[in-house]
Amino acid sequence: MLGETGLWLIFGIVIAAALAMDLGILHRQARAVSFKEAAFWSVVWCALALAFAGVIALTSGRERALQFAAGYLLEESLSADNMFVFLVIFHYFGLTPAHQSRVLHWGILGAIAMRFICIFAGVTLVNTFHWMIYIFGAMVIYTGAKMALTDEAQVRPQDNAALKLLRKVMPLTDDGQGQSFFLRLGGVQHATPLLAALLVVEFSDVLFAMDSIPAVIAITTDPFVVYTSNVFAILGLRALFFLLADLMVTFRFMKAGISLILIFVGLKMLGGHFFHVPTGVSLCVIAAVLGAAIAASLLTKPKDS
Repeated sequence: MLGETGLWLIFGIVIAAALAMDLGILHRQARAVSFKEAAFWSVVWCALALAFAGVIALTSGRERALQFAAGYLLEESLSADNMFVFLVIFHYFGLTPAHQSRVLHWGILGAIAMRFICIFAGVTLVNTFHWMIYIFGAMVIYTGAKMALTDEAQVRPQDNAALKLLRKVMPLTDDGQGQSFFLRLGGVQHATPLLAALLVVEFSDVLFAMDSIPAVIAITTDPFVVYTSNVFAILGLRALFFLLADLMVTFRFMKAGISLILIFVGLKMLGGHFFHVPTGVSLCVIAAVLGAAIAASLLTKPKDS
């Protein structure tokens, strides 16, 4: 039986190998990712997460593995909804699919580091001050309700705080050619649209974390499970983006489904003192709502795009 240190070691080796292969070898140069390739890698990342859930089951028991699976599925569903925001950001900066891939390339690394800080801060708060679980629960319910009522077209990258700060620090060029984040013009260092898009994506991911991390904490306050499920979901983010980029109009009921999931986990957090929802039930509810949203999207006639 592996101890906690052994599990962290296995996780570190798997993530390091995955990043070295995906970011260091397969996508070293900026290039567009085809739908077929995105589908293949989406399956690979899901299989890798499933295999890691098996390792957790063998070493720490079925309950912890179910918590990981529920957290991973929840994060994947939230990531799917966030794809629209990324698409708006990339279109605003006029990035080609190849440059979008490069921004996501570095965005994944930044997200892994920032999620580490956010997750351990959130889990520490809940474990130290139990009443924080109710604040997180209220936040998750509010996010779910807001998601159901807010028009996604309100996303405005030009108002992003990270972009405003970048403009104050250095000039921003409109030259989006090449894959560099900086460009020297007339002896002055300029930021390119790639750097601007990367900063906006990273800032947006921090905001996403404020919603998604409390939601996963509704499943478990185990920092290992919360962090590893987040990271495995983030690893598949780029493949998921190129898989769903052209299908977002098709899966138009996903937003409603994710909204219901957030409200469910928020109520689970608020009512945890009065009733216990088993992890297996939570996993089934999340999977059932996602499945219903996908089925409804595929079986009903889409509106004119």
